[in-house]
Amino acid sequence: MERTKVWTVAIFLFVLGDAMALQARGPILSSLEATFAVSEAELGLVAPAGTAGFAIAAVATGLLAGRLRMRWALFAGVTGVICALVAMAAAPVYAVFLLALLAQGGAAGVFRGVDRAALSHIHSANRGRVYIAYALAWAVGAVLGPQLVTGVLAFADWRAVFLVLAGLFVPVAVVAARTELPSMEAERSISVDALRELLGRPPVVGATVAILFTGAVEGIVFTWLVYYAEGFYGTGTASLLLSTYLLAYIPARTGYTLLVDRVPYLLLMLVATVPAIPAFAVAFSGITGPVLFVAVFVAGAGLSSCFPALSAYAVEAAPEYSGPINALTTGATYVGIAVSPAVVGVLAEAYGLNRAIWLVIGFAVLLSSTIAATWLWTGTPEAPTVDVAA
Repeated sequence: MERTKVWTVAIFLFVLGDAMALQARGPILSSLEATFAVSEAELGLVAPAGTAGFAIAAVATGLLAGRLRMRWALFAGVTGVICALVAMAAAPVYAVFLLALLAQGGAAGVFRGVDRAALSHIHSANRGRVYIAYALAWAVGAVLGPQLVTGVLAFADWRAVFLVLAGLFVPVAVVAARTELPSMEAERSISVDALRELLGRPPVVGATVAILFTGAVEGIVFTWLVYYAEGFYGTGTASLLLSTYLLAYIPARTGYTLLVDRVPYLLLMLVATVPAIPAFAVAFSGITGPVLFVAVFVAGAGLSSCFPALSAYAVEAAPEYSGPINALTTGATYVGIAVSPAVVGVLAEAYGLNRAIWLVIGFAVLLSSTIAATWLWTGTPEAPTVDVAA
C-alpha cells in the first residue's frame, strides 16, 4: 500500500480512537462519582482536564507545523496517548486520574495539531471532502465510544475501558515509527506578521469564533447528556441516547461530503444549524420516550459538520498556512469543549442540572448567529481566497 493511503488510514484510525476516548468520559461519570466519591462540580472538571492540555498542545504544534518534523510529532503524540490511557486505568485517586487525563489530552493535541495539516497537503485537490471524511471517521468512533463503555462495564471495571482504548492506538504508533510521510514541503513556516495578518482576516476570525461555540455545544452534550438522561433511564439506555446524538453525525456528514463541493460553506452550515436550536429545546424540556431520541438525533445532525466544514472554509482562505489555521480552529473547539461543561457543572450544583443544561441552547443560537454574521462580514457564503504575506 502506498504511503499516502497508509498515512491516511493511520490518521483516520487515530481520530476514530480519539473520538472513542472522548465519548467514553461522559458515560463513566457515575462510575467515577462512585469510585472517588466526588461532587457534580468536581465531575465537571473531567472535560477541562481532558481538553486543556489538548488545546495548548494542538495550538503549539499547529503554529509550528512548518518547522516541525511532522512524522515524529505524530509518533510522539500517539505514544503519549497510549501511556496516558494506561495511567488513567491505574489511577488510585481522582487527582491522579485528572492529571493522566490532562496528559492524554496534551498528547492527543500534539498529534491532532498537525494531522489535518498533513492531510491538507496529501489531499490538496479535494481538501474539503477529505476534512469531512476525517470528521466522519471521528463520528464513527464517537458513536462507538459510549457503547464500548456499556460493553466493558457489563464484564469488568471502568478502568478496563482505557486499557482497551490504549490498544486501539498501537497500529498508529507502528505506522508512525516505520513509515515516512509524503512530502510536506508545501507547508510554510509562519511569521509573527503573517499570523497577525491571518488573525485579522474575516473568514478565519468568523470560522474560529463559530467553532468555539460549536465546541461549547458539543462539550455540554458529550459530558452531561448521559448524566442528565440517567434521571430518566438506566445507564445503558442513557448511553444509547448519546450514541443516538452521535449516530446522526454519520449520515449527516456523509451528506455534507457530497454537498460541500456544490453548496457554499456558510449557506450549508446556516441551513444545518438553525434546526438544532428548537431540537435542543425539545430534548431538554424534560420529555422522554421516542420524541427525546428524535430531538437529540436532529440536533446531532445539525451540529455534526460545523467543525470540519468551517475548518475547511478557513483553510481554503490560506492553504499555505493550513497548520496554523488548524491550530486556531482545533484550539477554539477544544476551549469550548473544556469550558462549557465546567460552567454547567457549577450551575448544576447551584440550580440543578435540568436548568443548567439549557445553556447549550444559548451556545447554539450564538453559533448560527456567528455563521450569519460572517456571511454578512465577508459578503459571500463562499470561502474567499486571501493572500497572506510570509
